[in-house]
Amino acid sequence: MSDYAVVNPATGETLATYDTLADDELEARIAEADAAFRAWRDVPVPERAALIRRVAELHRERRDQLAETIVREMGKPLAAALGEVDFAADITEFYADNASTVTADQPLDILGDGTAVIRRSPLGVLLGIMPWNFPYYQVARFAAPNLAVGNTILLKHAPQCPESAAAIEALYRDAGFPEGAYVNLYITNDQAAAVIADPRVQGVSVTGSERAGAAVAEVAGRNLKKVALELGGSDPFILLSTDDLDATVQAAVDARLDNTGQSCNAAKRFIVVDDLYDAFVAKFTTAMASAKVGDPFAEDTVLGPLSSVVAAERLAAQVDKAVAQGATLATGGVRDGAYYPATVLTDVTPEMDVYREELFGPVGVVYRVADEDAAVKLANDTTFGLGSYVFTTDAAQAERVADRIDAGMVYVNLVLADSPELPFGGVKRSGTGRELGYLAADEFVNKKLIRSAP
Repeated sequence: MSDYAVVNPATGETLATYDTLADDELEARIAEADAAFRAWRDVPVPERAALIRRVAELHRERRDQLAETIVREMGKPLAAALGEVDFAADITEFYADNASTVTADQPLDILGDGTAVIRRSPLGVLLGIMPWNFPYYQVARFAAPNLAVGNTILLKHAPQCPESAAAIEALYRDAGFPEGAYVNLYITNDQAAAVIADPRVQGVSVTGSERAGAAVAEVAGRNLKKVALELGGSDPFILLSTDDLDATVQAAVDARLDNTGQSCNAAKRFIVVDDLYDAFVAKFTTAMASAKVGDPFAEDTVLGPLSSVVAAERLAAQVDKAVAQGATLATGGVRDGAYYPATVLTDVTPEMDVYREELFGPVGVVYRVADEDAAVKLANDTTFGLGSYVFTTDAAQAERVADRIDAGMVYVNLVLADSPELPFGGVKRSGTGRELGYLAADEFVNKKLIRSAP
């Protein structure tokens, strides 16, 4: 079978195919990861940290090669691909720097005599199921913290990312990790379900669609396995006031078009108070229309192709239906193969399908609201709850609105501000658990209480 393939979305050319593992090969790799855990958990934390640091260094040493690989696999513009490799290196280095902190005992103040501590110990073999949109970043934020705490990793990457998947495994191997500590798996969804059910596997983390998350959680639940889910988003960008509308519009464009719009925590719904709405729409539409679509290897390309023709067709169908149902197409909306231009919709109402959907591509929907209360109500009127953005010149209002938004993350007066130390995750149908920061290292550990007599 060749479910795993590199299909360049810019050209449609199939560049390489990879066979999925036979069941006996998969069994051997699970056994290898389980055996590696028995030794890895006892490796002193500074030694673990040194190997993790070497992985970060290898990201930087192989930066160009790694970036070019994902341009071919999923169409990411080269500048963004280079930036992703850099961020993956920064994340990995963060856990090397903080391995001792995230594994340290936590003393407790107790009511009686004696002592009590929370000791964090690893659970065992973990399965990561990762998406195509950030092939290196998504893996780094799962693998690095869990290897730091002493778990071992089985990694099922997206079928369209086989070369970057192999390249990541090579980073860990070449850094000196023991065989089995990080294992790449080319497996089917049915095989992934079998891995989750395997008693040697102690947990699973998935980043992907609601459908994928629900399927994984169902299998994990039946087998009483810990699961962490990072799923979709339809993040609001709330504009209540500004002293620089041009800069705010640029922030809105940047937040929508990052990664050709294929980001779970991209701003997708732009909620603008009445007195700024007309000017915002005019400037936002002009700026979106000027975003250059083109060869992802070209330096001035803002938008490369979507990840596949199928992805572009799906996005186009959503926009076309919205227009048919009464939305106004302010700019864009014409697909060319896997390419889709920056697009703006207005006049969307709750009766339209697009009001409830995630638009996974460079499409922004702009809404007019009367005031702060209306903005918060609209922002929360979604099944998603990943990220959010609030722009206002009133610090008290910013604090108030941030507190009222139902989301895992709120960014005030800035966008694209993810950082290794900041936890990432959502609520509602956007998932459970957190990645990045110290919280990521707490997802798959046994927080063991040790209570001692005086």
